[in-house]
Amino acid sequence: MAELGKKGVLLVNLGTPDSPRRGDVYRYLRQFLLDARVVDYPWLARQLLVQGIIAPFRSGSSAKLYQKLWTEAGSPLKVYGERLAAGVQERLGKDYVVELAMRYQNPSIPHAIQRLLDRQVSEIVVFPLFPQYASATTGSVHEAVMRELAGKQAIPNVRLINSYYDHPAMIRIFADNARRFDLDSYDHILFSYHGLPKRQLRKGDPSGRYCQQVKNCCQRMSAVNQFCYSAQCHATTRAIAAELGLSPDRYTTTFQSRLGPEEWAKPYTSAVLEEKAEAGAKRLLVFSPAFVADCLETLIEISYEYQEEFEEMGGEQVDLVPSLNDDPRWMDLVAELVADKGYLVADER
Repeated sequence: MAELGKKGVLLVNLGTPDSPRRGDVYRYLRQFLLDARVVDYPWLARQLLVQGIIAPFRSGSSAKLYQKLWTEAGSPLKVYGERLAAGVQERLGKDYVVELAMRYQNPSIPHAIQRLLDRQVSEIVVFPLFPQYASATTGSVHEAVMRELAGKQAIPNVRLINSYYDHPAMIRIFADNARRFDLDSYDHILFSYHGLPKRQLRKGDPSGRYCQQVKNCCQRMSAVNQFCYSAQCHATTRAIAAELGLSPDRYTTTFQSRLGPEEWAKPYTSAVLEEKAEAGAKRLLVFSPAFVADCLETLIEISYEYQEEFEEMGGEQVDLVPSLNDDPRWMDLVAELVADKGYLVADER
């Protein structure tokens, strides 16, 4: 029997600037925000907004934040990604070739795909490093991969991983990371996810009659909302809370990192911080389960900015539950999902 090529694995995260210098941050923001799945305005409006306003004016302040985040080894997002790729390669063995890519900046998707094709792989498993599906993240990765492969003469088998928002192994890692803290010492627990405009959530409703029209539409997974980012976020929260034995009054699912004046998924993390401070809360514990690696949105936005805001409101402490990062069990999980041909289980909690 003929021996076919190895199987390729493409791990893809959102991206990071090549350095914390303003020029590199500008290039990152420009590529990121010009993606029509991220800022889904008409082409001209998107160009004017991003190239004329956001990237030029925000790159300076963002560069200062990246300077706080940067380590001697580089951006934590990329460092953890490289460790993950190495760990998954070790677990899958010689029959697989694992490459790391970033949707924006480097290592790029075209570069990583070419490296896989140069190894004559018979299959490419695309594994976006986003537990919950969103058009602006997983959808964008899938589109970029398909667009790149569309220009190739010979296209290998391709398998796209969609989401793994309530995978038991991932839930256990987040729960175990939380157990490092004295949970009873916190006044409230937040599950803070990256936000999305409500308009984008509605666009993902194939029926046009369910999203934000049915009461508590995100509180249970079903066929109509199985690819809804907000519903998957709530499912992740319920799974972690159940693993930790948290009663519903102990926690809140919130959304952070808004951009622009339009309404985004609610409640906003900043608003809940204020609400809890006004109610007399002094200590908050925060999960950020939309991120598999700690990054700007967790280490800076939550641990630094929200801490500062909470203190100004009269609170005392905001603690961040570490993400999956380079946990060996996370590497085990990725290898398992790659080898087992995908995973998606509707939440029934």
